[in-house]
Amino acid sequence: MRIPAHSVCTAIRDDIVAGVYERGSRLTEELLARRYGVSRVPVREALRTLEAEGFVVTRRHAGACVAEPTEQEAADLLEMRMLLEPLGAARAAQRRTEAHLKVLRGLVRLGQERARRGNSEDLRSLGGWFHETLAQASGSHALTSTLTQLRHKIAWMYAVEAPANPVESWTEHGAIVDAVARGDGERARAITALHTERATSAHRLRFSGGDRPDRVRTSQHVVNMSGLRH
Repeated sequence: MRIPAHSVCTAIRDDIVAGVYERGSRLTEELLARRYGVSRVPVREALRTLEAEGFVVTRRHAGACVAEPTEQEAADLLEMRMLLEPLGAARAAQRRTEAHLKVLRGLVRLGQERARRGNSEDLRSLGGWFHETLAQASGSHALTSTLTQLRHKIAWMYAVEAPANPVESWTEHGAIVDAVARGDGERARAITALHTERATSAHRLRFSGGDRPDRVRTSQHVVNMSGLRH
């Protein structure tokens, strides 16, 4: 059975984000095909997609390599997210479905429960799912796709400190959902902008200057979107 290229692409991207492949390291089709148990055809297609996304670059005499983003490129990603996530929340207030609201409210309940218990790993995953669902509720495939790609890249380039007050952070999540449920786009935008700004301050680059970054040994597929205290 032929494995779809998008499945191979997801696997390679996840491993890049997790630090399995160091920045600047070569990605040979033969070794990748062997690692993922596929032919070289889906690997070749996956590498083209990852190059378009900015995770991979093609170098003369070296072939495909993991990209080595600069500090400015990393900072630009956070700024883009700070602009786009509030836009997505405002759109969600106008376009969300009852199914979106049901999932968002369920995630808020779980997040608030886990925050009271202090389970940080669960909160990291729940925060990612919350923001993915909020983006999907915007009704814009382009916006959802862009935000998903931003989250992957930010998770690759940044480590995120544990939130100072997770209970307060999930209270903010709940306020966003309330605004979306009421169809109040401006309030949804304003709360999300503040929430995203606070979350951004908890991000720390995994590399600096011209030095090669340390290898990241633990997987982090989504950004911890938990905010900081007021």
